[in-house]
Amino acid sequence: MASSYTTVQGDTWDLIAYNQYGDELQLHVLIETNPQHRETVIFPAGVELQIRDIGETARAPAPPWITNG
Repeated sequence: MASSYTTVQGDTWDLIAYNQYGDELQLHVLIETNPQHRETVIFPAGVELQIRDIGETARAPAPPWITNG
């Protein structure tokens, strides 16, 4: 299920990814879902982005130095 997010002045892909997915490295999911904005670096206020549900399985595993493994 997808939802939407309306940007505030100064939002960036990684900041939105962190706020929506808890992981700034998921910014590629946002860009793939919103290709019409792929060349935007810093968003103005009021841009509506689609937020795709990625679920837990879509997240990359943490590197060993983070998981102590």
